[in-house]
Amino acid sequence: MNSKRVVFLLLAVIVAGLTAFMARVWLQSERAALMEQAGLHKDKPTVAPTLQVLVARGAIHTGQIVKPDDLRWQSWPEGSLAPTYVVEGKRPLSDFVGAVARGPIDAGEPISEGKLVLAGTRGFMAAVLQPGARAVSVPVTATSAVSGFIYAGDRVDVLLTHVISTPEGQHTATETVLRNARVIAMDQKLDFSPGDKPDIAKTATLELTPKQSEIVTLAVKMGDLSLVLRSLQGGDEEGDQVADENAPAERGDSYTADAQVSHLIKPLGGGGKTAAKPPSHAVFVLRGGASSKFDADNAVEVASDVQSADSKTSDAKANDNKPGSRTVNFTRTNPNVQQ
Repeated sequence: MNSKRVVFLLLAVIVAGLTAFMARVWLQSERAALMEQAGLHKDKPTVAPTLQVLVARGAIHTGQIVKPDDLRWQSWPEGSLAPTYVVEGKRPLSDFVGAVARGPIDAGEPISEGKLVLAGTRGFMAAVLQPGARAVSVPVTATSAVSGFIYAGDRVDVLLTHVISTPEGQHTATETVLRNARVIAMDQKLDFSPGDKPDIAKTATLELTPKQSEIVTLAVKMGDLSLVLRSLQGGDEEGDQVADENAPAERGDSYTADAQVSHLIKPLGGGGKTAAKPPSHAVFVLRGGASSKFDADNAVEVASDVQSADSKTSDAKANDNKPGSRTVNFTRTNPNVQQ
């Protein structure tokens, strides 16, 4: 076998290899083009269309008033979209701010109108109240409501200022009738948005128990009510800690009388002491063996059967002579009596 044949064989193998390689590349490119036309290209997977749905940012409990920070928009597959979901572009988020949750809503759960009671609709106030609670409105002024700085959701103490009639006269006192009461509305506003100016309300609606509702209703007739704003941090003189958001109001147990404010006013009940009876002045008149007592202030005869010392002595001697009798000598004193 000569060298020429070897060279031709090598060239034939190389040409066959190149031809096979070029054919393979061409087939792959043709297949990729066909797959791309059919939409089955592996490098570009199909993405299902989505919409922005309104969901809860965090957990919302029953009766909670919804604030802007409680809601957010989240992408949601269009294929699994329920008709009750709130879609961006159809309804704004602001429509649901100030609404009240009918029941608990988990974080990330879509919002629907069936889960919220919108402000101004029927049953809105009833949804705000805790189970077993009552809503009671009381009149307020600028001075009795901290100049308009009390808003829905705040905690307040309810103070009653009224006049008390005593045997010594009339006194004015202020007492705390309720502590840690929840304010659920000022006038008809149940929320507060940043940037709102303080508004002087005419009524404040409190969340109370049935018995506390009776107490506040009667207190309105007895005198003037004032609302005292409590700190969110708690820890006042009574040793309160940060109250639970759903904690009910408590009965107050402190008061301040006018005598504790002014030293010129006599304390209630005489300061706990019985008033001293003014001293009386008496005059004794002796007539022979008898004496009479006269009240010098009223010039009235008080007694006229008092025997003289001589008659008492003679009677005592006569009694000594009787069998079985005994005489006891004693001296009667009349302090602070003029004679």
